[in-house]
Amino acid sequence: MKMTIERKNFPLHSPFAITGYTFTNLNSVWVTLEDQGFFGRGEGVGIYYLGDDQDQMVKDLEAIKPAVENGATRHEINSLMATNGARNALDCAMWDLECKQSNATIWELLGIEPKLLTTVATIGIGTPEQMAARALELSEFPNLKIKLSNEQPVAKLEAIRSARPDAKLVVDVNQGWNFEELNAFMPDLNNLSIDMIEQPLTRGKDQELAGFASPIPLGADESALNLSEYQHAADRYQVVNIKLDKCGGLTEALEIASIATDEGKSLMVGNMTGTSLSMAPAYVIGQFCDFVDIDGPLFLAADIDPGLDYLEAGKVSIPTPEIWG
Repeated sequence: MKMTIERKNFPLHSPFAITGYTFTNLNSVWVTLEDQGFFGRGEGVGIYYLGDDQDQMVKDLEAIKPAVENGATRHEINSLMATNGARNALDCAMWDLECKQSNATIWELLGIEPKLLTTVATIGIGTPEQMAARALELSEFPNLKIKLSNEQPVAKLEAIRSARPDAKLVVDVNQGWNFEELNAFMPDLNNLSIDMIEQPLTRGKDQELAGFASPIPLGADESALNLSEYQHAADRYQVVNIKLDKCGGLTEALEIASIATDEGKSLMVGNMTGTSLSMAPAYVIGQFCDFVDIDGPLFLAADIDPGLDYLEAGKVSIPTPEIWG
């Protein structure tokens, strides 16, 4: 087995703002595995709010490279590495290699008949007027994900709802509110027919949500990085957002999806931005989800080629083996 680690940098076509952070570039890491003429690839983007950046991912992958090249299995690697972007890149590369070696698609390996997914289009933080204008620009997308802080959230949602009365809206606060603000904003959000509020409170400071009877489903993102954290957050949220960079790859993502579904949770698949090489394994998790967020490549000045096709009405093509899996 030969393992290659590459830094891959992709500029965004314009800055994208969320609570406390603005994205301008995608700085990812690619892992390529070669074994007896077969190749598998995976991409890691990392978790910006944990310092899991490109340098850290490369460091983590260099540390595990000897074990990989000496034949460590996917499950062995996942027991040796933290749940982060580096493990995601390696785990997905291992899945891709397994597909290529077995001459089977990921769908055949997992016994899934894939369905076409419809992604949200994400609107970054701006003024109410800017966000409403962006919602109109995205009129072909039936589902919108709205990034909010605690600055004029209701006014921004009212402007968007006025511009797009037809759209299904989910809100992503990225830890930007406190419990008092959540309660204060809730009646207006309920009147605006918001389908879900994602991560309203700060990671590690969401105890007040235990037993809270929210009229709008609440989603865990930063509060549920991986399987063990999901289990701690299960009594506080009705929806869990599975991101492969958070949980360290498709292997653990499938475990979370299975357990959360058995426990009656709704699922969302998300991304930390990324090329189609990141979205392709996320597409697998999207098969189990009520909310699908795989629009990362739409923020890039240019995606990889070949990449996923973003079709009319928010539809996203099923990944082909030429991309991944």
